[in-house]
Amino acid sequence: MYTLNFSKMKTKLNSILTFGLVAVFVLAMVAFTVPQDKWVVPEKYKNMENEFAGADEDGIGEELYDQHCKSCHGKEGFGDGSKAKELETEMKDLTSEEVQAQTDGELYYKSIIGRDEMPNFEKKIDDEEDRWMVINYVRTLAE
Repeated sequence: MYTLNFSKMKTKLNSILTFGLVAVFVLAMVAFTVPQDKWVVPEKYKNMENEFAGADEDGIGEELYDQHCKSCHGKEGFGDGSKAKELETEMKDLTSEEVQAQTDGELYYKSIIGRDEMPNFEKKIDDEEDRWMVINYVRTLAE
């Protein structure tokens, strides 16, 4: 005849629960240390040509940067704007090689289309040339 040994069952159940709790803890720690998803830019934008490339001669790009970007990205683009600390997203240093190595189209997509905490500026900056002037100004930040 088979008898139930509640003591062994209780020990096994405690072991399973302990293992489960440790597994949940480890998964939670991994989830909070995984870097932000890579920002994938569609090919259409990657290869987009800046028809207005060059200097921001009339200062429109700088003016729009000051109005829309400076509060997060900072006056000189270092990512140290007054609102930067309030955001969950780490601010990129716009003067860095990583940012400056991107194509104008990639910068356009990230700056104008946006995602997550980076807002969309298609309505706020509705003139196409003005949008490109912002990109041209961002290029000057590395100088």
